[in-house]
Amino acid sequence: MTLDDIPSAAPSLARLIQELNKLPGIGPKSAQRLAYHIIRLPANEAYDLSEAIQMVQQKIVFCDECQNLTDKSPCNICSNPQRQRNLICAVEDPLDILALEKTRCYNGLYHVLHGAISPMSGIGPDQLKIKELFSRLSSRDITELILATNPTLEGEATSMYISRFLGSTNIKITHLARGIPIGGSLEYSDSLTLSRAFQGRQQF
Repeated sequence: MTLDDIPSAAPSLARLIQELNKLPGIGPKSAQRLAYHIIRLPANEAYDLSEAIQMVQQKIVFCDECQNLTDKSPCNICSNPQRQRNLICAVEDPLDILALEKTRCYNGLYHVLHGAISPMSGIGPDQLKIKELFSRLSSRDITELILATNPTLEGEATSMYISRFLGSTNIKITHLARGIPIGGSLEYSDSLTLSRAFQGRQQF
């Protein structure tokens, strides 16, 4: 969407609609509804929203250990002494951690890869946080690595790459059981499905 597509709107409103339309999952009509909703907000709520966006841009960083998004490093999970420090669960996206934490069936650490290997999209291991994962595994007493990549071709390729690289180590490598449908995403899986997938994980 460009400004020329919304000529009847005031320039400032048209720009807001245009920027909202850039968000994932927000089409032109949804962008317009959101823009008009923001206009109707009390001034203090609109400023709070604007400030929250600015604060995220200024303060959110990668956790030095797990590569999750955080406003302090190490993050709350990595710095929690109650977590099992011999387990690491590798996921593709920070949203996957939120989904898994809701199940309350896992108490280890995480590692966010920030994507999956996809040659068609020009994404290889070097574009992901895989080197950081290997570094953690070599410097810590990790007994099990759980590969919780999405059950897609890209997710499977990423898991296979990691498992083959670590094949000569003594680390137990498991993946989630196939309670998650092929082509699905952890973010949209319900808690029961995720719990069963964790409980039925299998060794590579």
